Amino acid sequence: MIEQNKKFKLVSSKKTRYLLPNILTLAGVCLGISSIKFSIDGNFSLSVILILFAAILDALDGRVARLIKGTSDFGKELDSLTDFVSFGIAPVLILYFWELNNYGNLGWAIALIYSVCCVLRLARFNLTRFEGNQDWKNNFFEGIPSPAGGIIILMPLVYELSDLSFGIEVSNFTPYLTIFIALLLVSKVPTLSFKKISISSKATIFLLLAAGVIFIALLFYTFEALFIFSLIYLFLIPVSLFIFKKQQKKYLSKISDDDHEDIL
Repeated sequence: MIEQNKKFKLVSSKKTRYLLPNILTLAGVCLGISSIKFSIDGNFSLSVILILFAAILDALDGRVARLIKGTSDFGKELDSLTDFVSFGIAPVLILYFWELNNYGNLGWAIALIYSVCCVLRLARFNLTRFEGNQDWKNNFFEGIPSPAGGIIILMPLVYELSDLSFGIEVSNFTPYLTIFIALLLVSKVPTLSFKKISISSKATIFLLLAAGVIFIALLFYTFEALFIFSLIYLFLIPVSLFIFKKQQKKYLSKISDDDHEDIL
């Protein structure tokens, strides 16, 4: 009896759905590492664009994993490691080769502080768990997420690469902005995660229009749009804090009412 040749399979057919999210994650880390290489070569515009693409892939991989039910502990750990490389190391090294190296040892210390704060933020995120009755907190991050931080610290460089002109030397703010964002990474300031947003069918068309406008702006006015969107994100932080306090007050009021009913 001749045995039938078994087909070669890279992974089990039941686990193929885990491949796509992890491929997107690995592509993100490749973009992050490549951005460092191009910054060493002095090609800072391409370095920034690669970080932007890495952030887009980071936003996609988790959503794709949930959509195709391909989430896994391995993918979660891989995502955190990728975030550290692409948003905790690459952006601050780009800044170092561009501006921070002019500050000598202080510039390198600032780069180290940012990277340390980023890895602490990612470690805390992996350990964060909410109780079932606190599901509303999933709409918020503690501190700003690492992809947002990695892009925002590049704002002085992005400004220099754009055609914007405020009449000031924005590069002088580089060390201060880097430290500020590093502190926001490890802070407990709530920021909107945009993970659970309920949109009515009537508003879908406007959401698609907004997405189209953002895409066109990034396509034709990449650095100008990136700078403005970063500013908008910073201005949204106080708004996030206000919304968080409002929902927290509503939650505590509900808990108080439930306890009162139990007593009665």
